[in-house]
Amino acid sequence: MLRKKEKQITMANTGSNHTTLIARQTEISGDIHFRGNLVIEGKVRGNVTAHSDSDARLQIVDGGIIEGEIRVPQVVINGNVKGDVFAARHLELASKAMVEGNVHYKLIEMLKGAQVNGALVSSADLSSVGEPHMLGYSEDETVIEAS
Repeated sequence: MLRKKEKQITMANTGSNHTTLIARQTEISGDIHFRGNLVIEGKVRGNVTAHSDSDARLQIVDGGIIEGEIRVPQVVINGNVKGDVFAARHLELASKAMVEGNVHYKLIEMLKGAQVNGALVSSADLSSVGEPHMLGYSEDETVIEAS
């Protein structure tokens, strides 16, 4: 346990993990793009995305609501989400989580009581921004069909 405390103190002192709080009784309409940590206690109507080269973490606490798509590397949900969730690294669905949408994840933890009304899609090929890894395509490519 002492090691965990030392690590947390080091992270706090470096200033690399800035935390943004959307407090209870606060409503935001519009998309949010962030780095660091984002804690949602209020309501967000819009998409929530993290910068592609960050170790961003989104936490939706009990009573927090997001109506929109989530694309964040690390996500912890204990509130309500109405939209698809893309977690490129880790997704935790706590006991009061309610997701109405498809959930795309690389690694998932789901506690008793969590609810998902949608598909659970496991993908080891998610990129750092949570988008499925796609093959490159060029209009100059020639396609040869065998007859």
